[in-house]
Amino acid sequence: MASQRLTYRIHVDGIVQGVGFRPFVYRLAREYGLTGWVRNSSLGVDIEVTGPAEHLEAFLHALRAQAPPLADIQSLTWTPIPTPPTPPDTFLILPSEDQGGFTLVSPDVATCPQCLAEVLDPHDRRYRYPFTNCTNCGPRFSIIRKLPYDRPNTTMADFPMCAQCLAEYHDPLNRRFHAQPNACPKCGPHVELEVKPGWERHIKGPEEDDIARVARLLEAGAIVAIKGLGGFHLACDATNARAVRTLRERKPRPHKPLALMMRDLDMVRAYCHLSPEAEALLASPAAPILLLPAKPHTDLAPHIAPGQRHIGVMLPYTPLHHILLRDVNRPLVMTSGNRSNEPIARTHEEARESLDPIVDAYLWHNRPIHNRVDDSVWMLTPTGPMPIRRSRGYAPYPIRIHREAKTPVLATGSFMKNTFCLVSGRWAFLSQHIGEMEYAKTWRFFTESLQRFMDLFGIRPQVVAHDMHPDFAQLAHDLLAEIPTLGHVRWIPVQHHHAHIAACLADNQIAGPVIGLALDGTGYGPDGTIWGGEILLADERSYRRMARLTPFPLPGGDEAVRHPWRIALILAEQALGDIPSVLLDHLNIPSQMARIVIQQSDKGLNAPLTSSCGRLFDGVAALLGVRHHITYEGQAAIELETLAAQATDETRYPVSTQRRTSLWEIDWHPVVRAVWEDLQRGIPPERIARRFHNTLVHALSALVFHIAEETGVREVALSGGCAQNLLLQEGLIAQLEKMGLTVYTHHRVPANDGGLSLGQAVVALAQVSDME
Repeated sequence: MASQRLTYRIHVDGIVQGVGFRPFVYRLAREYGLTGWVRNSSLGVDIEVTGPAEHLEAFLHALRAQAPPLADIQSLTWTPIPTPPTPPDTFLILPSEDQGGFTLVSPDVATCPQCLAEVLDPHDRRYRYPFTNCTNCGPRFSIIRKLPYDRPNTTMADFPMCAQCLAEYHDPLNRRFHAQPNACPKCGPHVELEVKPGWERHIKGPEEDDIARVARLLEAGAIVAIKGLGGFHLACDATNARAVRTLRERKPRPHKPLALMMRDLDMVRAYCHLSPEAEALLASPAAPILLLPAKPHTDLAPHIAPGQRHIGVMLPYTPLHHILLRDVNRPLVMTSGNRSNEPIARTHEEARESLDPIVDAYLWHNRPIHNRVDDSVWMLTPTGPMPIRRSRGYAPYPIRIHREAKTPVLATGSFMKNTFCLVSGRWAFLSQHIGEMEYAKTWRFFTESLQRFMDLFGIRPQVVAHDMHPDFAQLAHDLLAEIPTLGHVRWIPVQHHHAHIAACLADNQIAGPVIGLALDGTGYGPDGTIWGGEILLADERSYRRMARLTPFPLPGGDEAVRHPWRIALILAEQALGDIPSVLLDHLNIPSQMARIVIQQSDKGLNAPLTSSCGRLFDGVAALLGVRHHITYEGQAAIELETLAAQATDETRYPVSTQRRTSLWEIDWHPVVRAVWEDLQRGIPPERIARRFHNTLVHALSALVFHIAEETGVREVALSGGCAQNLLLQEGLIAQLEKMGLTVYTHHRVPANDGGLSLGQAVVALAQVSDME
């Protein structure tokens, strides 16, 4: 007896466009003898399918179980519908349909093994073609202008396909079926080398292509601007000390680490200690920069990452990179193509304006970049990988949150490491890395990207969350005034460290309450002081400040941040009473300058009080002679951690914890006294740095446990920029778990200010939801 024939209407949400999902559905339907159709829509993928009941059930199961590797199905719903009197006799892929709303957009994806094999095969028609891609890899977010994700809606619209590419594009059994960026040397984009006078002699004869010529330039010590996937890189030979020094001088970037690109995992193993977990992350479709322990005594230039024990490494993630790294066969510096603290250059005009004083040559290409997107950066922690910068390979893929947003929310992020976040339904769309908001170019990048996210996902926020700092509140108003489609909104200020803890809650899909350890450099407190060493009792909606580090002045405000000797002087003056002349000699401070700074602090003249953990690290780093002046954010604290990691000392310094009215304080004065005494006794700085870390771990974990006993809350959220300090993080997690507490850290968004906008959005959403 023939099985009953049924018809299902199926809708699939998630990352299901630009990942080979429709050809997968087509092949699956044919395998099970089903008829009907599949099509993209602006809401996801729609399927109508007819066949025997048992085949339909197997088909539904296989949709999830066998989905393409880049697909991420968030929901799959189906409804039985009447079977047509004359059902179709085949299965079709229909043209896309715009139904309003939004679907999810795939991030850019690193080159797949099949495409790489073609690029490296001298007999393949795509041999050495730098724009080779398929449905399993290639540009996505960086080229998309609007949904649905079809070629006319991307920056590939101006490249008509040749007959061979068109045949691949229309063949449902080909892995390039509906690969929107599909191209070859006949019909696709191409590269073009431009060399400045004096460097032509390093280019060999006409038998070489432009990428091979770039390899020769890099071998000769040139600095080359290379247009890539989401912007420009500045490249030079990472084994050439002179080239690296020249790049630093021209950029200028005196000390901040430079990212490296290495040919393959074998090359990475030659320079770094590599775990299986690290290998998997490096070789993942996102291909981020990963901080890895550097091996000693390699041929890398000495100033790749001065003062640090890790170097940032990524693998090639486009065919252009793969070809170049094989031609040059050595590690390359591949740092963001910008002037320091500006957004990465996207257009040729921006590159000429920003990079011309830096570079000796340009490698251009003529595929436009619509959405600029910088490289992502990750680190490995005891609890798993943690993002430091979430951008290429991850944005604009959203974070799923447990609370549904009935009112769309925009969160504007922070001054430093800015991102913004749009929330609609259960999706939080965290932007790519935007950068430092003190620069006009970053403002423009912010408004440009926000408008594009709003258009791409059809979200019109009615609530705007922003940092509580009065200056940022004004900045947010000014920025959003430049977006005419925004309309009238409700503004909600969110305290900086509450947002950090809320971001950790959202990262782990929990609501709280938790004991929040928010440890960072700077955040405006509602009492008008600068917070940063905080223990909060918090949930998504609200918080109560339970404890802090004892506040101290920052003489000169931002000047103290840039010149940590100022902090060291004040810490010593408050801890020791009188400043011995030997201390001034140690800090290399003239006595008159010291008196001025102390008087400024005593009188409260531009000397705001802070409880910042990051600034305490800075002051101790300066006291130990690690760093008296910094050239990038967090430098002194990072180098102090590097120093501490060289010692195995388990000693702790004395520290007192006392209650002041309703607030606990960790008093750092005895710690600073002990640090100075150890210095005077000739204890090596690395042991003192380790003892300082040990002391903070002990003091913070003991106080958190006391608060847990007092409140009954047994879960802890660890967030803020200092949570990226591995010694601090490892120590806190070990101690708190030994005390029977559960510790949550970050694994989807950064613990630093790059994840702050997610926390702001979650707080605003919780507050609005309570009122609805």
